Amino acid sequence: MAPPVTEDPTSNAQPDPSVHRALGLTDDEADEIARILGRPGNQLELAMYSVMWSEHCSYKSSRVHLKRLPSEAPHVLVGPGEGAGVVDVGDGIAAAFRIESHNHPSAIEPYEGAATGVGGILRDVFSMGARPIALMDPLRFGPLDDPRSRWIAEGVVSGVSGYGNSVGVPTVGGETIFDETYKGNPLVNVFCLGVLPQDRLALARASGTGNLTVLFGSSTGRDGIGGASVLASASFDDEADDSDKRPSVQVGDPFEEKRLIEACLEILEAGLVVGIQDLGAAGITGAASETSSKGGVGMDLHLSEVHVREAGMEPFEIMISESQERMLAIIEPAKLDQLVAICEKWEISASVIGTVTGSGRFRVLDRPDGDVLADIPADSLDDAAPLYHRPMAEPADHADALADTAETLPAPANATADLVGLVADPSWVYSQYDHQLFLNTVEGPGGDAAVLRLKDPRTGASTGRGLGLTTDGNHRWCALDPRAGTAAVVAESVMNLACVGAEPLGLVNCLNFGNPEHPEVMWQLSESVDGMAEACDALGVPVIGGNVSLYNESNGSNIDPSPVVGMVGLIAELDRRPPGLALVPNTTLILLGGPGTSLSGSAWAWSQGHRRGAPPAVDLAAHAVVADFVRSMVASGRLLSVHDLAGGFGPAIAEMVASSDVGATVDLPPPASGPRPPSHVTLFAENPSAVLCAVDPDDAAAFHQTAADAGVPSRTVGAAGGTHLRIDHVVDIPVTELRAAWRAALPDALGSGTLQ
Repeated sequence: MAPPVTEDPTSNAQPDPSVHRALGLTDDEADEIARILGRPGNQLELAMYSVMWSEHCSYKSSRVHLKRLPSEAPHVLVGPGEGAGVVDVGDGIAAAFRIESHNHPSAIEPYEGAATGVGGILRDVFSMGARPIALMDPLRFGPLDDPRSRWIAEGVVSGVSGYGNSVGVPTVGGETIFDETYKGNPLVNVFCLGVLPQDRLALARASGTGNLTVLFGSSTGRDGIGGASVLASASFDDEADDSDKRPSVQVGDPFEEKRLIEACLEILEAGLVVGIQDLGAAGITGAASETSSKGGVGMDLHLSEVHVREAGMEPFEIMISESQERMLAIIEPAKLDQLVAICEKWEISASVIGTVTGSGRFRVLDRPDGDVLADIPADSLDDAAPLYHRPMAEPADHADALADTAETLPAPANATADLVGLVADPSWVYSQYDHQLFLNTVEGPGGDAAVLRLKDPRTGASTGRGLGLTTDGNHRWCALDPRAGTAAVVAESVMNLACVGAEPLGLVNCLNFGNPEHPEVMWQLSESVDGMAEACDALGVPVIGGNVSLYNESNGSNIDPSPVVGMVGLIAELDRRPPGLALVPNTTLILLGGPGTSLSGSAWAWSQGHRRGAPPAVDLAAHAVVADFVRSMVASGRLLSVHDLAGGFGPAIAEMVASSDVGATVDLPPPASGPRPPSHVTLFAENPSAVLCAVDPDDAAAFHQTAADAGVPSRTVGAAGGTHLRIDHVVDIPVTELRAAWRAALPDALGSGTLQ
């Protein structure tokens, strides 16, 4: 970044255009800043605008589309725009949750990129007054045969575990996907869930002229300078030297974060703050300007009062550093001593760095009553950010690609080998994480969804209810058709929650896409938003927050569109553990809903190099009926095992067998109508609207009648038991062999992930 200049902020001198361009601002944006200010911005002001008007902070390319997402429901207490969305879960208790991305930092420094992603999402949640109780990590890397991708994967997993385990918040689930599209540009999305008493809810609002602006937590350093604007708009290639980007990656301290959590919750419980916000993207600039803008007030900040960890830091460095583990609070002067005392108790530094004013101006001074270094309208960094209607263009061959189905693929020479190649035990990843902290975890990683006990956040007493949570994405479906694919992802999340008996309360999204300056990418984003909106409307799931990550490209290639959703649901009565994937011997296997009928977009078709056709078509009304039925059957205790078919019939039963060490003999079910397709189609085709479940044989007939009464198609497809997995005449493998291959897939590949 260019060295700072100290010109008078009211000067009309013409600035060097190389300054704003180096900061990532366009000429038009610099002109707009000059119009807002009535003069050209100085370098400090331009640096502040550059981070606040970046894609990461302003969503300038996506805001016009995000407005189409449904975000309201009677139980939604806080929707998009705050640190986290918040929903009412009854008895005066609320749940706060959020998902964020740390993709670009993790491509440069995998450990620190992932670790600080965890730290940031934790602060988003506890800044609302919620104690974080669970993390999830949807991760996507390049192929396992690529050494750098393995190195990134190992570093990211280590970063998630190193931070989450140390700070004391369990990681209870997620995804780990390996695909060529993420080579050089991994996706590291992190989800956090917290619970709070509703009367402790805090918002990022400044108010009250004369109130104090207090910075507490870690000192401010040079790490993470420009992280939001530099890395979120960066692309990568295999030959590039990324060393110049490394200073933009923040460095985290999980032990400081643990103290910060406790101090912050104690401060909020004592009712000491008017408003509060964590320091994430854009650092002090982001937190101070956003609280000012939302509160409709002004603010004066004094740089001399900011506790820094390095001598000689320039004003722009202090203002845009994204050093971790910091919070900004607005408090009344009379409550300062109490806040400072709590910080001292937890060995947290605290400094009064400014005051709230009624001027409507956001000013940066070198010291109290000192020189004014920046003077801008308080709402211009936030509300006045540019809003781009970027060109959109459907790919010219999209219609032809949709029509090129994978049903033309020949049957595999060895369906058993192909099936084994599609399943992998994720426990190598989640074994690195502590998922039993707080003793809340009823269902941990590896199933369709995680389940936590819902406890009173003040007393710790059980409420008798539970929370289900899941994160899901499918780049294969969305690459074929972003709208239909994203709708199917939302449907899959609803079904995953149903498999643990949870009714969905809300959804947060992480929209990972390529370069928004490419019209096809913007078309993908717009279509994906519409698909999410349609599914959420039909399934009654409000979108209460999210994140957009753009410029995910490497070597000139955009990643496949990769929207990831995190969903939380309520289990009204948690009186037993959900059935889970594991098979119970001597049970009857029943398919609810129909099998998949198209190979397009399936993991098997992808493995054969066929990446065209249409993703699974989801009848959202019918999907809701099946999900409701599955949820009720889980609650009744009649299901002894259950697993959704979003990964296909064959992979579903293979995972159930491998995870339980119990064999099964099953028949491939016929379609609901029409001729029976080739066996490999039924084996590998994917359908998020169907589940495979196990019931007691004595209950099978009655179960079918219950399903029929609910309008849910059901069919007995086999039985659990024995020493082999046998699927018609196409698959036959000993359980020991399947289980060994399933267990070894990731450890064998990732155990030697040394960078080459």
